[in-house]
Amino acid sequence: MEERFFETFIHCYFIAFGVIIGGSIIGSIGAFVTGDAPIYDIGRIANRLRIWAIVAAIGGTFDAIANFEKGIYDGSTMDLVKQALFILSAMGGVKTAILLLNWLIQEEIN
Repeated sequence: MEERFFETFIHCYFIAFGVIIGGSIIGSIGAFVTGDAPIYDIGRIANRLRIWAIVAAIGGTFDAIANFEKGIYDGSTMDLVKQALFILSAMGGVKTAILLLNWLIQEEIN
């Protein structure tokens, strides 16, 4: 059964948010164990996880490409718009997580 649009939109946002927050905090534990500065590594890891959080949130690249192909070649512009909104939702989750981490570690994440 196919998920509804609004549910998927919300899921994309929070999956991307969770990948950034969880990945950077758990990854900083590894930095602590190896003797590096965990606060610095939170920002570095969060910066590296940006694109992967978006890919994880939209369900992998092949589904997104198939939906774009369907939208372009079959003339289904609604699928194209939906996929673009899912990507924007995931980008919003990433941006929110980065802003929260900036606030917590008091350091700029490029």
